[in-house]
Amino acid sequence: MEAVMSVDNSDLGHAIRTGEQGTRVSGPRVLVAGASIAGPALAHWLRRWGAEVTVVERAPELRPGGQAVDARGVAKEVIGRMGLDAAVRAACTDTAGAHTVDTDGQVLETFRADDDGGDGFIADIEILRGDLSQVLYDDTHDGVEYVFGDRIAELAQDADGVDVVFAGGNRRRFDLVVGADGLHSELRAMVFGPHERFLRHLGHVLAFYSVPNEFGLDRWLLEYQDQESGRSALLRPIQDATRAMAMFYLASADFDVDHRDVAAQKVLLQERMAGLGWLTPDILAHLDDTPDFYLDQVAQVVMDRWSSGRVGLLGDAAFSPSPMSGQGTGLALVGAYLLAGELAAAGWDPDAGFARYEARMRSFVEANQEIGRLNARSRDVPGPDAEPRPDFASEWFTELVGHAVNGIELPDYAGVPDSAAPAGSPITSSAKP
Repeated sequence: MEAVMSVDNSDLGHAIRTGEQGTRVSGPRVLVAGASIAGPALAHWLRRWGAEVTVVERAPELRPGGQAVDARGVAKEVIGRMGLDAAVRAACTDTAGAHTVDTDGQVLETFRADDDGGDGFIADIEILRGDLSQVLYDDTHDGVEYVFGDRIAELAQDADGVDVVFAGGNRRRFDLVVGADGLHSELRAMVFGPHERFLRHLGHVLAFYSVPNEFGLDRWLLEYQDQESGRSALLRPIQDATRAMAMFYLASADFDVDHRDVAAQKVLLQERMAGLGWLTPDILAHLDDTPDFYLDQVAQVVMDRWSSGRVGLLGDAAFSPSPMSGQGTGLALVGAYLLAGELAAAGWDPDAGFARYEARMRSFVEANQEIGRLNARSRDVPGPDAEPRPDFASEWFTELVGHAVNGIELPDYAGVPDSAAPAGSPITSSAKP
């Protein structure tokens, strides 16, 4: 990762708002919260349409590793329009496919990466979340201000802009603010209300972390499912052949562990996965020495609207479909393209731009959230009160998948000035203590 360069905030506004010849650059000042995938993707398009973009990230640097994420259908078209297809594919896991196995490791079913034109269960673009984040950061950091180790502490908006107070003490004014800060979005809670109003727990917990590849993985993902308990263990290859990514799913209607309390999360995982067969004990043996452990509830974010005045939401912060959909990254990439494009096409008027973004995205989001709910239901523990398992071979499900992958139009925004290679020197800052 490129070294973080400190910039004196007293000169920062001048550095952003003037080009190489010192002439003022038109365009709104937009603050984006979150530097995972949705935030930098939005920064790419905002910058191309002429905005002055600041991305604030509470972590001290980009987070490496993470879950493998996918790009299917129209999301691949967005990557192509960004000019990043080659860079993204170069960072992919190069997964050939997936085997579901029994407790003895015998293959039960096989899915290949080229199934359904590369848009199937294993997509032909499979990349670790952290690797995709790095590609997007590398693409944008020359013309976007990144502020690491800070966050929005307060904000107040009026008819003309948004005043923001950062936790580090700086005060800035922006024309627009967008929250792309994930499932537990602090900006969403600040502007729209408490998390419980919007989070829909799907009754499962997901955990993943990297482990040494002592299992002989070679381009094939392996998954073991215990239908009776609703638990599963999974190992997938990554670019570093000496390592592998481990994942666990478990049914849990009573999830009550703080999403930031890693020690408590590890205890919960050990307890809930006890007795699961296959390679589970060997995978759990690396729980205490892994550098990138993550555990959280499988949840969706359901909101009636994704904007309030000059503040909008994007990605999981607005419409998380849950990891069960396999489409969280696709929604983030498509949403970033449409949000930036609609704002620019509306002359940066927030009412018109946000409204059109929501109108274009809503049915696409709902289709993907429905797939997430159905996949979660398919993993529910069998019982007299359990809903019937979905029929994934039915025609209606095939139609639903088609809409979830390709069922949205990508406008060309032909009337919006496009600067595919914005001028400007690198502007990357770290929050001061």
